[in-house]
Amino acid sequence: MNVTRGFTGRPRVHNPGLPPGQYDAGEDWPVLSAEVTPDLTSADWTFRVDGLVERPRTWDWEAAHALPASAYEGDIHCVTSWSKFGVRFGGVSLDAFLEAVGPHASATHAVAYSHTGYTTNLPLADLTGGRAWIAFEYDGQPLSPEHGGPARLLVPHLYFWKSAKWIAGLTLLDHDEPGFWEQNGYHARGNPWEEQRYSGD
Repeated sequence: MNVTRGFTGRPRVHNPGLPPGQYDAGEDWPVLSAEVTPDLTSADWTFRVDGLVERPRTWDWEAAHALPASAYEGDIHCVTSWSKFGVRFGGVSLDAFLEAVGPHASATHAVAYSHTGYTTNLPLADLTGGRAWIAFEYDGQPLSPEHGGPARLLVPHLYFWKSAKWIAGLTLLDHDEPGFWEQNGYHARGNPWEEQRYSGD
């Protein structure tokens, strides 16, 4: 995915629900990936939480689905300037996974990593308190591979590159450690409402 400061997208229409610089994608959901879509099935999928935790743990598909189901209904925003309103994702709140592993008090950040090797960094505060999910479904259907299926991280209040596709795990740290796009000029946090697109914004 090539994104530059010259990206213009579609003509902007005033909408108080749109973060600055965004357009409403309507029924479209653009497919943008830094990597080739992997051939990853639910039988092969695992999710691990390790690093600064009391009980590092790996879940397979069945064990992850045994956790309490949770859903997100709201909006998502991509750094390439599109937004989608009223989306519905189903999965498990990340709080359930973190409760099982017991984060250390010193843990302040996490690196999310995918089965493809993609990484992105997030403050732990952006992943807790009902703000993040491991999503298995979109609009009541299994999440398609091109959109991160069988499972993706969902952090909808940040730009969507933070919602790592084909999620494989989280490593909790006591410091911030830039991921793939952050090492290539993107903002460390990525708040759409503050237009934190690039380093220095």
